[in-house]
Amino acid sequence: MNTRNTSFSVAARVLHWTMAVLILAMLFIGVGMVATVSDKHQWLLAIHRALGIAILVLAITRLVVRLRNPSPPLPADLPRLQRVSAHLSHWLLYALMIAIPLIGWAMLSAGGYPVMLGGNLRLPAIMPENALMFAWLRTAHGALAYLLLFTFLGHMGAALYHALIRRDGVFRSMVR
Repeated sequence: MNTRNTSFSVAARVLHWTMAVLILAMLFIGVGMVATVSDKHQWLLAIHRALGIAILVLAITRLVVRLRNPSPPLPADLPRLQRVSAHLSHWLLYALMIAIPLIGWAMLSAGGYPVMLGGNLRLPAIMPENALMFAWLRTAHGALAYLLLFTFLGHMGAALYHALIRRDGVFRSMVR
């Protein structure tokens, strides 16, 4: 009897698709924030900060789920380069989903800006105020966001390749 799992766990699938929507929203909100210097878009900052913390919590949860529930195996005939790329890009996505919100939180702390999660819920600063560190972290936050965008697009392209061209069950393992 073959006991190999051919699908991700329900928890992994729910987290995957929820985070895909949140990350896509965050990327668009981030672009909207940096495309203007107007004070009219303060609401975008509030949403961006709260979503960033939500993504951080969900990414850590997702990592725990992933470590407890291994992924279904990739097709045996998948070329080695694609297999290695799949594994590396997944771990890069996890690293970015955790690092970017932490860097954003540290950046705001260094700039002396509070991270408010609605109402009076304020997260503690995780770094002392320091203008130079704020500038460095802001640059890193933006650069890593672009890396996340390109990795996200590559991930979507690979998913479509598996769904529409190879039709090998890889895409199906995340949707059923």
